[in-house]
Amino acid sequence: MIEPALRIYIVIAAFNEADVIAGTVQPLIELGYTVVVVDDGSRDRTSTVLADLPVFKLRHPMNLGQGAALQTGTDFCLRRGADIIVHFDADGQHDPAQVKDLIHPIRSGAAEVVFGSRFLRANDLKLVPLKKRLLLRGGRIISGILTGVWLTDTHNGFRALSNKAASLIRVRENGYAHATEILEEVRRTGLKYVEVPATIRYTDYSLAKGQPASNGVAIVFDLLVRKIFK
Repeated sequence: MIEPALRIYIVIAAFNEADVIAGTVQPLIELGYTVVVVDDGSRDRTSTVLADLPVFKLRHPMNLGQGAALQTGTDFCLRRGADIIVHFDADGQHDPAQVKDLIHPIRSGAAEVVFGSRFLRANDLKLVPLKKRLLLRGGRIISGILTGVWLTDTHNGFRALSNKAASLIRVRENGYAHATEILEEVRRTGLKYVEVPATIRYTDYSLAKGQPASNGVAIVFDLLVRKIFK
């Protein structure tokens, strides 16, 4: 069980996740974490399923994007005095048991932001489909050039923020480009960060919900436009 005095909140952005959201949330609840699910304008039964779960439920009346949902959830957690906020994907691909490893560098004072990485352990890397592995490698280079922050896995949604980091980082990119924007914010604020190993459990469902290659092009375009006009 987690330390009772430490206020750890798990933020999950959910869009049309009725088939899996209960299975994603239940293990986190059993481990003693406080879970906040932001229903980002789902058109399926996500809100109905959430009604039966002991979690905080927030809802966007329309779909705004994962970045916007995570910021909504993060703001809510800050208002409740969260010590550590964890971003956790709704599709069940992250391992709830690894949350304790993700937050350890924050608890020990070694970092303010912790990023999960599929590329630090050979066993984790083997689980990543080859096509996705190549796309992620390309994304790492682009994000590194644009932000100056070089990680091994820049688009892993499994991350943890201290209260200080969550207060300083503001996500304005509503869509998937928020992952790169967070890196820009880390560099801008000078926050200490580390990566820790993370296992991604790929299923047919999570692969179908993942980003197509075309999204990568759109992300790069959005980031370049923002850099030019900011």
